Order: sequence, then structure tokens, then C-alpha cells
Amino acid sequence: MLHLRLIVPTDTTDEVVALLETTVGTAHLVVLPGAARSPAGDVVMCDVAREAGDELIRDLRGLGLEKSGSITMENMELTLSDHADRAEDEAPGDGADAVLWEELTEATHEESTFSVTYVSFLALATMLAACGVMLDNAVLIVGAMAVGPEFGPLAGISTAIVQRAPRLVVRSLWALIGGFVLAMILTAGFAWLMDAFGLFTHDMIDKPRPNTGFIWHPDWMSFVVAFLAGIAGTLSLTSAKSGALIGVAISVTTVPAAANAAVAFSYSDYQQTVGSGQQLLANLGGIVLAGTLTLLLQKGLWKIRRTQKPPASTPGASVGA
Repeated sequence: MLHLRLIVPTDTTDEVVALLETTVGTAHLVVLPGAARSPAGDVVMCDVAREAGDELIRDLRGLGLEKSGSITMENMELTLSDHADRAEDEAPGDGADAVLWEELTEATHEESTFSVTYVSFLALATMLAACGVMLDNAVLIVGAMAVGPEFGPLAGISTAIVQRAPRLVVRSLWALIGGFVLAMILTAGFAWLMDAFGLFTHDMIDKPRPNTGFIWHPDWMSFVVAFLAGIAGTLSLTSAKSGALIGVAISVTTVPAAANAAVAFSYSDYQQTVGSGQQLLANLGGIVLAGTLTLLLQKGLWKIRRTQKPPASTPGASVGA
């Protein structure tokens, strides 16, 4: 279940309450007249089944409530109520398959911000991966993959394409491209510094590295792995299974490829630079393609699932039960 809290101008409260009462899948409707101070108005709260949440938010935005008041929705970990159980039974579709597009857009928008924190994490992950490739240490590579925040902008691009939001595309591309360029420049400087202290040497970049050699030898398997990881990552976002993102992060060699490209460039090994760049592009492309196709498929399947489960005979019955 989701909890919905609205600040509603007094003159539109009746219209909003009527919408909530006639929306299948709602329960626990509460109206607090005059409780809101900034902005002034009434506070309206209710619980709604996840599968009915996206359509309800769209209808509330159709009333202009996000401009005249506010719309806040949050996930509820536990709800013990027969009213809530009936609301979930009445709502068409399955909550596990429902996509809250407003929530997804907002989450990817936040994760796609070109900020100091974002660049810091990406740069640190790339430097950590640089240590991993130079030492041929797979553990460091896995750690760098887990630290990298690049899945946010990649998911943002996929979401923006499906939702036809060009501003989010530009924002996500800027975070992705600008972030990697800056991280690779900083990593190249880091490699020069490590070389000056004798911790990195030219021999380390030339010697065989069986544990990390795949990073600059892209093939179709690189794309396949990135594609599968993109599907898993997108599903984890839309189903609020954020823990699965860790598995996605450590399966795709975006950050290690960027790190190896930067280090190889600093030692004028352009063959490895090109190979690592190709690996990076293959992984980024595979994730974006997979994310976009997954969201399109989810959108189509959700429409079909909703039509297969007929709504309750009396709209809003769960509210008045």
C-alpha cells in the first residue's frame, strides 16, 4: 500500500474527496479541514493500492493540485487492515508489476544530477578501479563497480525516452558524459601522481593481466551482460527492489573500462585506451537499450493486466466499508 497526503485548497476539497472516494483501490480516507498553513488549505489523507497509485496521481495532477497545493506519496512497509486488503483486491492489476511513473521520473531526475557528490563518487570509483587494473586485482574491480553511481543517469535516459521528457534526457546525458570525462581526467592525473611516487609503473600496464584483461577486450558477451544487467537494474527501480542494484553494479564494467582507458592514455598505450573505450560504450549502450525496452514492455503489459482484472462493482467501496 501507498500513503497519500494532500494539501488541498478549501474550494477544491470536495472535488478531490469525490475523486478519492470513486477511485477503486483507496482506503482510510481522512479529511482535516483547515489543518494546512503553508500553503493554506485542508489536509486530505488516504491509503491506496500501489496498482492504483499511478492513475490516481495523474488524475490529481489533472486537477492542478501540484500547483495549488501539494501531493506527497510514500511506501508503507506494513498495513494491517481489512479495508486495505479489500482495496488491494479491488484494484485492477498486481502491485508488484505496477510502475509509478511520477516516482520513477523523480528518482531518476535526482540520481541524474551533475553534482559534486555524484562526480566525487564516480571519480573515486574510477581511481579505485585504476588500482585494480594496475594490480590485476579482481576484488578492487568489484569494489569500484559497487561504488560507481552511473546507473542513475542511464536509468534517467531510458525513463526520459519512454516518457518523452527531452529535458531529462539532456540532464542525464550531461551527468553521464560530463561525469565520466571529469572522472577519467582526474584518474589520469591520479595515475601520473602514483607513477611519480613509484606505485604505478609502465611495466604494470604492459604485463599480462589475466584477472582484468577482459576490461579492454570487448566482445558480444560484454554487450549481453550489460543488456541483462540493464533489465535487472530497471526492474529493481520500478519495483522498489533497490538491493538488486548492487548486483547490477558489480556485473557491468563501465567504471573499470573508464579507469583503464584513463590509465592507458596516461602511459600512451592507445590500443588499450581504444579497447577500453569500446568496452565502455558497449556497456553504456546495452544498459540504456535494455532499460528502455524493459520500461516499454512494462508499460504495455500493465495496460493488458489492468484490463484482465475487472474493477469492483462499486467504486470506492473500500473507503466506505
